[in-house]
Amino acid sequence: MRYTLGVARATDKSLGGAVRTSALLVCTLFLVMIAEAVSPIDLRGFGVTPRTPWGLVGILFCPLLHANMQHLLANAVPLFVLLVLLFWDKRYFPLATLALIWLASGFGTWLIGRSGSVHIGASSIIYGLVSYLVTSGFLMRSWRAAVVALLVLFFYGGIIYGVLPQRGPISWEGHLSGVIAGIWAARRNHD
Repeated sequence: MRYTLGVARATDKSLGGAVRTSALLVCTLFLVMIAEAVSPIDLRGFGVTPRTPWGLVGILFCPLLHANMQHLLANAVPLFVLLVLLFWDKRYFPLATLALIWLASGFGTWLIGRSGSVHIGASSIIYGLVSYLVTSGFLMRSWRAAVVALLVLFFYGGIIYGVLPQRGPISWEGHLSGVIAGIWAARRNHD
């Protein structure tokens, strides 16, 4: 097995490779949180600020930033599980899919997000991965993909309520954008 920049090759179909890659990506979120704790700069300002030029920068950084440790922990476990499922099967085109969901959900949040707010957190990617894995399960005509889709739907299907408009600090706009990005990525990859 060869590694490039610490990430297992997308063609590595082993569970171990998927776990290592996913752990590396999730650990990055914790490193960013530590960097923010020791830095005098509030990195959360690098989140998505809808419809502003500076907010476009947030498309790249939003999933790496979290309001506090509770927010990070709430995202870390489902993100890890979903990334393992994504990286376990090269037919999901894991690197390209993750990049597409990351960028499309961020851009969607930038387009429809509430004015005057800053959107941060990896939940848009979580929502994107859920919708990607479920949609792919129907499109790929594979027993393995169908089983993954059913498991994801069973364990994470309740998150659908997070895409409904609501008041408060939850970025339903990011969640909705993630779902749309995941469905789009699945259709793009498997239609």
